[in-house]
Amino acid sequence: MAKQEDDFKKVIAHAKEYGYVFQSSEIYDGLSAVYDYAQNGVELKNNIREYWWKAMVQLHENIVGLDAAIFMHPTTWKASGHIDAFNDPLIDNKDSKKRYRADVLVEDHVARIEAKIDKEVEKAAKRFGETFDKEQFLATNARVIGYMEQAGAILKRLGKSLEKEDLADVKLLIEELEIACPVSGSRNWTDVKQFNLMFGTKLGATADTAMDLYLRPETAQGIFVNFLNVQKTGRMKIPFGIAQVGKAFRNEIVARQFIFRMREFEQMEMQFFIRPGTQKEWYEQWKETRMKWHLSMGMGPENYRFHDHEKLAHYADAAADIEFRFPFGFKELEGIHSRTDFDLGNHEKYSGKKLQYFDPDTNEHYVPYVVETSIGLDRMFLAVFSNSLQEEELDNGTSRTVLKIPPVLAPTKAAVLPLVKKDGLPEVAMKIYDELKWDYNIAYDEKDAVGRRYRRQDAAGTPLCITVDHQTLEDDTVTLRYRDSMEQIRIPVATIREKVSLEVDMKYWLKKMA
Repeated sequence: MAKQEDDFKKVIAHAKEYGYVFQSSEIYDGLSAVYDYAQNGVELKNNIREYWWKAMVQLHENIVGLDAAIFMHPTTWKASGHIDAFNDPLIDNKDSKKRYRADVLVEDHVARIEAKIDKEVEKAAKRFGETFDKEQFLATNARVIGYMEQAGAILKRLGKSLEKEDLADVKLLIEELEIACPVSGSRNWTDVKQFNLMFGTKLGATADTAMDLYLRPETAQGIFVNFLNVQKTGRMKIPFGIAQVGKAFRNEIVARQFIFRMREFEQMEMQFFIRPGTQKEWYEQWKETRMKWHLSMGMGPENYRFHDHEKLAHYADAAADIEFRFPFGFKELEGIHSRTDFDLGNHEKYSGKKLQYFDPDTNEHYVPYVVETSIGLDRMFLAVFSNSLQEEELDNGTSRTVLKIPPVLAPTKAAVLPLVKKDGLPEVAMKIYDELKWDYNIAYDEKDAVGRRYRRQDAAGTPLCITVDHQTLEDDTVTLRYRDSMEQIRIPVATIREKVSLEVDMKYWLKKMA
């Protein structure tokens, strides 16, 4: 666990040093769990958003986009169940006076058990070498099986207790597991109670006439209340989807782990409207489709896993998370939920307006069922960034810090470097820069020795470096250097754009999903 904490601290420090993420209002000592995306961070975030949008909307003829307002009529949240059911279990430590999510305390305990499993796997892999069969080891090693059964039993009990809102049993579970406060080390806990996560605000010119509103805790409801508007104006035929990217706000009990859990965050969601009775097949299909999207970025299948929910949300009849191996363990990255007709049915009930679809194939009206895919853009950013940050020992005895962001997502696609600041090399380099900047975000750097500039671009995550030297003046070729392998090849200036395109264009990466 200590190594995990050290690795995560390096991620946070690197994000600031290289212009990815800053603490919000830092000159005023910051605001808890609120962050600003810096010059490189905003580019990475935009690229992730675009990569998702192209895969979800542009490549599906039956999925369209939407950008709904953050403010919504307050009855929206009564119909959606958020006013009555959007709660997290809260527990306080009496000695440290610190507040925690009770379920997260238990999940962190389970994560420590899972870390023991990983340790056993690492030891066995070293012992058996190339003959090591991980799947067989997990299925047959008595100690590992014991750990897995222990973790599973804890999560199952937690899920059942939360589903029944048996908060007394949640506290009892914390006590039985002897979970201590991370700050005080004591086990002196209060009772567990529910805490509503929505931010309240007001809309109106004067206090006595203002309407009580909420900052939206999710983007999905904007899609549901616009279901018929989109369906009719777009002449959409079921099955079809509506996708949206937007800000949401949650008054988290404990917002922590950098940008993993924030009070202001961005979601990328798609609601897929289907005929009732077909939800199981669509649910499985979207699980497969979404996992392919993640794997297309090349961050390693070993870093992803599905986790089926023990406790289902009030709107779901099936739910699973795609979990990612963050520096602090496997955590939820994306949710796939079969939401039934809960949302449209409730909005129909509370609004008094029919939200039904006439199906020409069956000649009937019905309220569609929904399968949802929902991914946190900020969490995806953290997954990409933390997985990419690596320390490498080189053959010459030196080391380098490299940010191996998938080239398709990299903030800067290439850096153009004149070998020296004379002999006409900067002019040639600037010409290459001017030609490439129309298509890609390109850097130009002529300060320091070229080796130092390579290291700087490695640490910033730039996948390609184009070096202009004296040979360029003779034969119109440049050196193209690849960040990940550090391989250098000589290419004609006329082929630079094609080479860059093959490395970074989204179409080549998205085709991996086929």
